[in-house]
Amino acid sequence: MKLKVIAFIAVLLCAIVISCQSEAEQDFKRYYTGGAVIYKEKCQNCHGANGEGLSALIPPLTDTAYLKKNKARLACFIKYGIKETIITINGKAYEGSMPANVDLTSIEIAKLLTYMGNSFGNKMGTIAFEEADADLAKCK
Repeated sequence: MKLKVIAFIAVLLCAIVISCQSEAEQDFKRYYTGGAVIYKEKCQNCHGANGEGLSALIPPLTDTAYLKKNKARLACFIKYGIKETIITINGKAYEGSMPANVDLTSIEIAKLLTYMGNSFGNKMGTIAFEEADADLAKCK
């Protein structure tokens, strides 16, 4: 009987804590956790579990300055890939290409950007679907 009461109280406390979160906090958590799954499936093999990249071949995702400076282009990089040498991170140029992920939707890209933008030492906040969708519309 005591176990049932304790379990009920624990569930009740969890419900109260969750209901106290703002909608923005809940959105962030949904985007972030969804983005983590996509990252593991699509990006981790090359960029590493900790966003460290691969030597001189694949750039790290740990440079917040680069991510913030190129925030509007990141969705295009993910969706359509990179074909030219355009990335210089921490003074180091990366040559080669990144494959396209044309199968990813705008919401999936927003989730992925939210995860990458808030992992590996980065703090960029939520990248909303609308922002990613607008950035994708501007891809050249």
